[in-house]
Amino acid sequence: MQCKQFCLHLNMTKEFEKYKGIHPGLVLERELKKRKLSKRAFALSLPEHPQTLNAITKGIRNLNTPLALKIENALGLEEGSMIMLQVFYEIKKQKEGQNKLHPDFSIIHKSLFWDTDLGKIDWEKHARYVIQRVFERGTHEQKQELLRFYGAAKIKEITGSSSISAKTIPVMPHLNTR
Repeated sequence: MQCKQFCLHLNMTKEFEKYKGIHPGLVLERELKKRKLSKRAFALSLPEHPQTLNAITKGIRNLNTPLALKIENALGLEEGSMIMLQVFYEIKKQKEGQNKLHPDFSIIHKSLFWDTDLGKIDWEKHARYVIQRVFERGTHEQKQELLRFYGAAKIKEITGSSSISAKTIPVMPHLNTR
């Protein structure tokens, strides 16, 4: 019996392997289209609000376990398959988030970037802009935070100063913004 469950799990894993990291709502949408089922009618058959199912199929809302079980039961999918897709999606998003580290926002204040949405700054791609802005207008503490975040070599490269260290951060109003 245990081997049978394991083998079923392996088959489910192989079947959904290509969907790893994709929002389960997109997979659900594809499955509903393949079966020629209306999202609204399907939602009402669960019973669930059509708006909830619509938000999930658009990837706006995450799939929770009770709803995943209802969907799996209604579509004849293996129990746990949809929620596993949700877990793999969340793992992917977490890993992506780890790659998008940023300086400490309690030190780098929004007021320093009044003309930019802090949430939309790619801190690696826009390093030159960020470093120049902070070294032109920032406080000593903010410059220290950038030194911690980017490292002395990157700060020296962008500012052109050879005297950057943890203790000596010069004011550099002469930076060329290009």
